[in-house]
Amino acid sequence: MTAVTPARDNASRYRIEPTVLQALRSPRLLTREVLAGLVVALALIPEAIAFSIIAGVDPRLGLFSSFIMAVAIAFLGGRPAMITAATGAIALVIAPVAREYGMDYFIATVLLGGAIQIVLAVLGVAKLMRFIPRSVMVGFVNALAILIFLAQLPQLFDVPWLVYPLVAAGLGILFLMPRITKVVPAPLVTIVVLTAAVVVFGWNVPNVGDQGALPQSLPELFIPNVPLTFETLAIIAPYALAMAAVGLLESLMTAKLVDDITDTHSRKTREAWGQGVANILSGAFGGMGGCAMIGQTMINVKASGARTRISTFLAGVFLLVLILALGDVVAIIPMAALVAVMFLVSFATFDWHSISPATLKRMPKSETAVMLITVIATVWTHNLAIGVILGVLAAMVMFARRVAHFVTVTRVVTDAAAHYTVDGELFFASSNDLTTQFEYADDPEHIVIDMSGSHIWDASTVAALDAVVTKYEHRGKTVEIRGLNDTAAALHQRLTGNLGAGH
Repeated sequence: MTAVTPARDNASRYRIEPTVLQALRSPRLLTREVLAGLVVALALIPEAIAFSIIAGVDPRLGLFSSFIMAVAIAFLGGRPAMITAATGAIALVIAPVAREYGMDYFIATVLLGGAIQIVLAVLGVAKLMRFIPRSVMVGFVNALAILIFLAQLPQLFDVPWLVYPLVAAGLGILFLMPRITKVVPAPLVTIVVLTAAVVVFGWNVPNVGDQGALPQSLPELFIPNVPLTFETLAIIAPYALAMAAVGLLESLMTAKLVDDITDTHSRKTREAWGQGVANILSGAFGGMGGCAMIGQTMINVKASGARTRISTFLAGVFLLVLILALGDVVAIIPMAALVAVMFLVSFATFDWHSISPATLKRMPKSETAVMLITVIATVWTHNLAIGVILGVLAAMVMFARRVAHFVTVTRVVTDAAAHYTVDGELFFASSNDLTTQFEYADDPEHIVIDMSGSHIWDASTVAALDAVVTKYEHRGKTVEIRGLNDTAAALHQRLTGNLGAGH
């Protein structure tokens, strides 16, 4: 007798273990979460400063934004262990506002962008994630890995020769350390060892302090001084909408990636509005806004093994402590150590299986093409939203072309009638050629079209059937359509005769 297991309810479906309480009760798990948060905080500092420079604002804004968003999303987000902070994607989108209109308009854009994200979350935008094919997801992941790698290259040009052996040593520690012990995250060991070596031997190499000034005080409430007019809205709305879309897309894609890595399910709608609230809080304290960070999330989840909100929360807290209380210490961390960590993240993020000869040989060429389109578009534009959208569009076109070839029309003629049997899914791509499949002049007076092996999906198919019937009627012949299922029959009955004359 076969046992039937009931489907899990939503509460258990979205229960991700270990929970915060379980981690707090386990010294081993808590140590892992704390150390992971520390590693992420160290990696966030140069990134936040760099993204501030991209946005054209004071580096302190990026650091404050990262602190506020990491702490906020730890409570509000739907994906535990995911890191949200100031990002390059958001910086690129809203940089023109700071450059052309000033800081007040810039912060107003961040606030409006967060509000739009909340509205989109309420409207159920997170549910659209189900329409992103696997090939686009693979392309998204591979493109991110390439972008993470490329973002480190400027740190390797026009630098002292000592940087190169330091990076090599860092990579060696990162690959060997997990084989010795996983109690302490390998990225943290790398940062500590390389920093100690630089200090002890007095090597003069680029460090975190060279990236920009660290703040000396806590963030303060900031109310943008902009006129509340339609003119102001016209200026900031396009940038705010773009920021909201890019931020949600990158955050939800990253959440799905972490779901796959950890074999768990997360609340995407909660993550969407959590991102919106975090951006509003960031803007309210003069931050530049942001979204989920794939690189830091991979450091947290893959390299450090974190699984709970504790690591996300502590990443924000440690970031603030490091830049305020230990700014002088943080400033001497060599960039070579962080470059090595990000190289490892890039290597671990890339889906190497997707480009193996065996996979490419088995995979349909259309799937590989979609993956490549996503990668090329993302890397070329440095915009994840553009890459994913083009990838989805390419997948839709290729799917439509593939399905369109599955429709067949079979003709059998008897003394009484011509019988046509239509098999396959009929929609705009496959029904356009339907009218060419019939022998209008040679058929007898009565024509039977059997649709039991097909399904009508759209108005284009109804219009094509109307055109077929009209062509026969012009020759004084009668047409009988049989076998429509209830849904197709209802659609056909509602639309037939109302789509214009057939030709």
